[in-house]
Amino acid sequence: MARKKGFDYFAAMEHLANNAKEASELLENLILHYDLATLAEKSEAIHAIEKDGDVVVKEIMQQLYVSFITPIDREDIVQIVDRLDDILDGINGLTYQFYHLNVTAMREHTPEFMALISKAVVGVQKAVKEFSRFKNSKTLISLIDDVNHIESEGDRFYSARLSHLFRTEKDPLEVIKWKDVYDNFESILDNCEDAADIIAGLVIKNS
Repeated sequence: MARKKGFDYFAAMEHLANNAKEASELLENLILHYDLATLAEKSEAIHAIEKDGDVVVKEIMQQLYVSFITPIDREDIVQIVDRLDDILDGINGLTYQFYHLNVTAMREHTPEFMALISKAVVGVQKAVKEFSRFKNSKTLISLIDDVNHIESEGDRFYSARLSHLFRTEKDPLEVIKWKDVYDNFESILDNCEDAADIIAGLVIKNS
């Protein structure tokens, strides 16, 4: 009788990373063509991706309970999965935030901020894809470095946007609203960097 193939944790993590990439692309398009009237409808595709991610996370956790052998330590898999889930949750959460805060239009430079997020998410997606080959990979460390550079650029951009917001916006409600939005943009970038740093640490640990 053929031996049952074990659960592919790397493929499941890659699935989550692919979901994050797809969701970031949809969010970027939503921001570039922003329309409050169609926000809820356009957000549904992102919500569906996030729900699919929840299913994958649940499956990974269930497999960790029953698997006798895992390719890397269980707690390390949980770390990566949690951070990938955080990225996807952050992207999904922005759509709800736009709606609940009644964001009627994007502020200047918001698409640039979103572009940084998309680049960081793509970097994480590529790093996760390469992670299964970490012992022989020629590109993994450079992919991780790229994400870190993007996050640093995002830190500078975040500071500049906050400074501009506080100096130029006269409506206190708009200040509160957009500080909250910018904070969440920054949080997604931070989670991307965390995911990359976790992978970097695991490469060292398992080499």
